[in-house]
Order: sequence, then C-alpha cells, then structure tokens
Amino acid sequence: MEVSFLGGPQPQRGVGVVAPFDFALDRELWRWVPDEISLRLTRTPYVPVEVSLDLARLVSEHETLSEAVQALAASEPEVIAYACTSGSFVGGPIGERAMCEAMTRAGEVPSVTTTGALTEALEELGISRLALVTPYTESVTQSLEDYLGEVGVSVSGRAFLGLTRDIWKVPYRSVMDMARQAVVGAADALFISCTNLATYDAIPQLEAELRMPVLSANQVTMWAALRRLGAQAVGPYQRLLIETAPARPVILPSLPTLPATPVVPLFQDFSVAQDFPVSQDFPGPSVPSVPLDPMRPMEPASAPSAEPEPVLESVSDPVDSAQILPLPEARTDEQEGWT
Repeated sequence: MEVSFLGGPQPQRGVGVVAPFDFALDRELWRWVPDEISLRLTRTPYVPVEVSLDLARLVSEHETLSEAVQALAASEPEVIAYACTSGSFVGGPIGERAMCEAMTRAGEVPSVTTTGALTEALEELGISRLALVTPYTESVTQSLEDYLGEVGVSVSGRAFLGLTRDIWKVPYRSVMDMARQAVVGAADALFISCTNLATYDAIPQLEAELRMPVLSANQVTMWAALRRLGAQAVGPYQRLLIETAPARPVILPSLPTLPATPVVPLFQDFSVAQDFPVSQDFPGPSVPSVPLDPMRPMEPASAPSAEPEPVLESVSDPVDSAQILPLPEARTDEQEGWT
C-alpha cells in the first residue's frame, strides 16, 4: 500500500535523453540537472561496431531515433536530447537539423542534439576559434573539425586519443593532458568532445588554468535541453552556465516597521515615573531605585520642607529607619577596573 503525504508526490518536469548503447555516464548527466527536473534515459539498440564514423551513422538513423523517442513518450518528457556528439555531427549541419526534425515528429516535443547544442553555445559566447579535444580516431576527429568549419568556427589546435572502445574509462588526468596539448594557438575556448568522456570535475580546473571557457559534450547537451524548459543547468565555476544564466532582479528585503518608543517624562521624585510604561528596546535613562514605605504618605516633591533636616548628634537618637538609605559598599581599585 502506497502512503502519500500532502497529496502524494508531485510530478517533475522531464528531459528525455536518447544515448548510444555504450553510454556509461548517466550519473554525470544528472549532475548538471536541478532538483526539480527529472531525466528519462533510453539507449539505441546494440550493434557490434567499434567507435567510428560507421557507428556514428548507425546510432543516428532516423528510424532508430524515432523508436527511442517513442519509448520515452510514455514518461511524457517536455524536451528530447540526443546525447551523442559523433552521431550528431557525422551528417554535417544539414544532417543534424534533420535528426532534430525526426525526433520532434516522433515525440511532438522540442529536440536538441549534442552538436547542435555546441553550435548554440558557441554562438551564445561569441566564439569563433576553438581548441579541440576528442577521444576518437583521427578520421572521426577530422569529421568534427569539418562540421565546425561549416558553421563558421575554426579549430586552432587539437588533441585526440585514437580510441575505438571503452572511452568512458578515460581518467580526468588524460583529459587534462590533452587539453593542454590542444590549446597551442589563439583559441577563444576549448571543447571536449564525446558524451562518453567524463568532464564535469575537469571543467572548473581547466577554466582556471587555461583562462578561457571550457565546454564539453555532456555539459552543452544538458545546458541546451534545460534552456528549452526555461531551466538553468547547475555546475560550479563553468563559464557557459555563469554567462548565460538568466538575469534576475535584485529584490531587497523590506525593513520591519519599528514601534514608536514612548517618551518617559522625568520627575524630581523618580518613584512617580514607575507608573509610565517603559519600552524594552529603549528603556530610557537609568534611575536609582528608592525604597518607599507604603504606609507613609508621599509628600509632593515641589513642596520643600520649611524646617532644616535634624542633625543627628549621636547614634542613639531615635531615627525612622525607612528614611536611611544604605551606603554603598566600598570597592577596591581592582573592582572598579583600575589597575
């Protein structure tokens, strides 16, 4: 039996993600997603082909994409993201746009691809010269460079690993080393390709070291998909997320209205002032407390005695003890704070 609180769980807005069959970085995608958004992932069918241009074409066929999007449709995502760089640049800019159209038709929601998201991010940041890092072979890397040339972006330097499998096992150290090798010319930014290459924790370190924006495949994919929902991707010290964040007005908190402090009149006889309320926030001047005899009528302070005060000649004279105030106890210099 399901127990619900406050009407049960609230439905979350969702991003549907289509990834290649060998994608192994689901957790990394989630790190860019705010708590109020949910990811719904599916994968393309397995094919016994290593990472290459042939594999990129197979995992980006329109029929394959349509079936994956239809599988996601049951969870009602509001946007579809195709999380594969090579699969979305292998057909050039025209092929990338055709992929988006095929996914939109199948799911009846907006769609974005990794390479399309990269192009969008470069335009947003005004970048025209790019350093390039990939785990691919040279032929696949060259195909990405050709795509960038078609959208008006030049590659100033590049570094690649030449891998055809197990890309998700590449450590951060190797990514950092490749980035340093690629940034040899006058680049405006660095792009780390392949959604199966971990980059989340490397981006802030590289941006601090290289002094330029660092983009990655998974970063731009989540950034672009969330933008279509009106949401902002989350991540520490990432220029793309900082410089493209929506402007928010600064609203100063309203100051509380302080209550009016009552004015306490001063009298020669301080006991009369005790009948007036005194604010705790502003207690007024400190006044001595005079012990009073409740059985003795109070004489007006404005009527001074016509007769002088009697002078006590000895301690044995009868004296009303209520009229004698105790003398303060003598204090030493140390108690007074003097040294």
